[in-house]
Amino acid sequence: MDTTLSPTKGNLIIAKNTLALSRQGYELLDKKRNLLIREMMELIGVAKSIQAKIDETFREAYVALQKVNIIVGIEEVKDIGHAIPLEESITIRFRSVMGVEIPLVSASLEDNTPQYGFFRTGSSLDEAVMKFKKVKELTIDLAQIENSVYRLAMNIKKTQKRANALKNSTIPKYEELVKFIQNSLEEKDREEFTRLKVIKKQKM
Repeated sequence: MDTTLSPTKGNLIIAKNTLALSRQGYELLDKKRNLLIREMMELIGVAKSIQAKIDETFREAYVALQKVNIIVGIEEVKDIGHAIPLEESITIRFRSVMGVEIPLVSASLEDNTPQYGFFRTGSSLDEAVMKFKKVKELTIDLAQIENSVYRLAMNIKKTQKRANALKNSTIPKYEELVKFIQNSLEEKDREEFTRLKVIKKQKM
């Protein structure tokens, strides 16, 4: 409490207004925190589902790859793998959730044209390629969600810290300040009333 502040009606109004704004700020921060937590929990649920799909698809992809290695040969598969170009179609945009920038990751993965010749290859290779392509799609989705969860968690932490500062420091401080000024003004009013009574008696 700032006891050096003059206990005037003007300062009382300022203190009350600051207290009201602090309470309003706390309520808004608390609502923001709850909304961000709800958004984060939903994303965590989606992430668990995608992770399970990735694990399953990875298992299927490696089974298909082992089959191709047996049919085509490991060295031939390596050569085919080197011929497939790197993924460069990934783009990142952002959407805002309560002021938090959440990434939206997308990639042009709809082209299913084989990146290899048909000589000494077969349907087993096509199946393995499609499985690993599905893994890539799911991994992109998971990366987007995990990054979003991280950003939300960091912002929730910041929001909680600010809300706690208002609740545990700023609001109690101004509650005490308002009480101090009100008590001081009431004491002045009582002293003034007593002084006026004394003067009135003296004049009688």
